[in-house]
Amino acid sequence: MKQYIPLLKNTNMFHGITETEIASMLGCLGARVVSYKKNEYILRHGDSVHSIGMVLSGIALIEQEDVWGNRNIISEITPGILYAESYACLSQMPAEISVLASEDTMVMQFDMQRVLTTCSSSCHFHNRLIQNLLGTIARKNVQLTKKMEYISKKTIREKLLAYLSTESLKNNSASFKISFNRQELADYLCVDRSALSNEISKLQKEGVIACQKCQFTILNQ
Repeated sequence: MKQYIPLLKNTNMFHGITETEIASMLGCLGARVVSYKKNEYILRHGDSVHSIGMVLSGIALIEQEDVWGNRNIISEITPGILYAESYACLSQMPAEISVLASEDTMVMQFDMQRVLTTCSSSCHFHNRLIQNLLGTIARKNVQLTKKMEYISKKTIREKLLAYLSTESLKNNSASFKISFNRQELADYLCVDRSALSNEISKLQKEGVIACQKCQFTILNQ
């Protein structure tokens, strides 16, 4: 578990906490490392959640699926990002989302009760951890608001361009790579895959964007 401490130190959850302090906290937090294969569920809809997870390697997707099997990707989780923290705080509420490994993925799980309860020594860095967790939950709410902005657009073109604009600004470049494949991007934007592909083709013909698989370039800014 020690090999993951440098990664943990650079995450929002452990911001401002030294590697030595993190090492002493892992046992206190009930941390454990679990590996998942590609397309294996890390968390399923309806599960009771008593721990929060952090991706250490690989990529996972937070998704919802209705009774007809229609999938909505809420967000992706890359190394250093937490998942299920809201449901872990509300332990009586079953998960209304699923978390799926989109490639071989390693995660670290933390017992939520131990996270929220400071140890007997009442270490100052544990208090910092709780503050960091609150900040993480707040940032997640901002991200969800951003997604609502995308899907509230009336047309597929507007949804796609709003998403690409945000990615361009986030990368501070007109050329950037997204982590979604075409189906995942369609699910994320809540549109049909074929219709999305058609719109991407139209935008390329019009000289608005250039696209090669997951690599996009905004040509007309």
